[in-house]
Order: sequence, then structure tokens, then C-alpha cells
Amino acid sequence: MDLQTLTAFFMWCMIINLGVFIFWMIFLLATPDLVYRLQSSFFPLSRESYDRIIYGFLGAFKLLVLFFNIVPYVALRMIG
Repeated sequence: MDLQTLTAFFMWCMIINLGVFIFWMIFLLATPDLVYRLQSSFFPLSRESYDRIIYGFLGAFKLLVLFFNIVPYVALRMIG
């Protein structure tokens, strides 16, 4: 696998994962009560606990995208 292919791979991974993150954020901002009602039917959580958990997942996803997609892409762009 050459450097150009690897760079393109990480670019597309970054685009797809950032698209998923943006969609997730827009969906949660547009319909917060719908998502909470749906999830609370499966898991008995208070609204405060739900908010902490969902924003924790958003933060973890953002960090994972940063470390495993954006950083390798930027490093490969700087090399090649």
C-alpha cells in the first residue's frame, strides 16, 4: 500500500466519521425529547443522567475521530 492510497483512506474515514458526528449532533439538537423518550422506554434513566451519558458518548466519539482519523491524515499529508 503506497502513501497516496493510505492518505486517501484516512481522508475518507475522516469525512465519513465527521458526517456521522454532525448528523448525530443535529439529530440530538433537533429532537432531544424524541430521543430521550425512545431511550427511556428501554432504560429507566433520569433526564440528567441521560444528558450526561449522551454528551459523554459524543465527546468520546469526537476524541476517537480526532486520534484515529484526523491525526493520521494530517501526519500523512505532512509526510507526502
